[in-house]
Amino acid sequence: MVKLTDEDFNRLVTFIKNNYGINLDKKKVLIEGRLAGVVTQSGFSGFTEYIDFALGDKTGKETMKLVNKLTTNHTFFMREPEHFKFLESTVLPYIEQSVKDRDARIWCAASSTGQEPYTLAMTIDQYFTGKKTGWDTTILATDLDTDVLRTAKAGIYGADMLDGLPDQWIDKYFKKIEGGQYQVIDRIRNEIVFKKFNLMDKIVYKKPFDLISCRNVMIYFDTATKAALIERFYDATKTGGYLFIGHAENVPRNTRYNYVQPAIYRK
Repeated sequence: MVKLTDEDFNRLVTFIKNNYGINLDKKKVLIEGRLAGVVTQSGFSGFTEYIDFALGDKTGKETMKLVNKLTTNHTFFMREPEHFKFLESTVLPYIEQSVKDRDARIWCAASSTGQEPYTLAMTIDQYFTGKKTGWDTTILATDLDTDVLRTAKAGIYGADMLDGLPDQWIDKYFKKIEGGQYQVIDRIRNEIVFKKFNLMDKIVYKKPFDLISCRNVMIYFDTATKAALIERFYDATKTGGYLFIGHAENVPRNTRYNYVQPAIYRK
C-alpha cells in the first residue's frame, strides 16, 4: 500500500483545518486508509501527486471528492432520543405558541445521510397531527459532504437502518421498495430542503432560527473553532430559540446561550 509521508499528511491536515474547521492531526492512519485506494486506482504515483492534483483542481470537484473521503458520517434514526422527546414536549409547544406567522425556522446543520432531519420531520408531523394547516415547518438540512447529501435527498435505507424507529412510524412514514429497502414517503421528504454548506462560512438567513440542531460534528473542531461557531449560531438564533448539540460535545463556559439540560441550550 502507498504510504503517506509526514509532509503530505501535514499538508492535508492544514488544508482541511483552514477550510472546513475539521481537526485531523491525530488521524494519519484514517487518512492513509481512506485515500490509498483512490491514489492507486486513479493511477497516481503516490500521495504527493494525488494531493497536488486534488488541491489544484480549479473546478473544485476533485477537492470535494477528497473532502468527502475524509469526513466521517456516522448517524442513525432516533440518535440521542432525548432531543426528540424534548422537541415534542417543549420546543414545538413553544413554537406553536410564539410563532405568530406560523413560519417555524428549523436548521439541521450537519444532516449527514439524512436520518437526523427525517427524524426531526417525523417528530414534527406527529406533534402537528390535525393542526398543521397554515404552518410552514420546512427543515433546512445542510452538510459539507455532497455524497451524503445525495443519499439524504433520496431517503432510501436498508431495513437494518430503521432500527430504533417505532413500528407505527415505519408503517406511516416509509414505503417498501425493490431490494427490501425502504424510502421515506414524499410528504416527509418534501418537508426538508437539503443544501451543501460549510460551517466555516458566514451564516446567511432571512429570519433567525427557532431551533438549530448541530450534533456530533463539533467533536472534530478545536476549541477556538468550536467557540467561534457557537457564537455565530447564537447570532442566528431567535430570542427564545434553542440549540441542540451532541451529548459528547460541550460549549464554552462563557457562551451567551443559557444552559437548559445536557446538550440543550437556549437564547
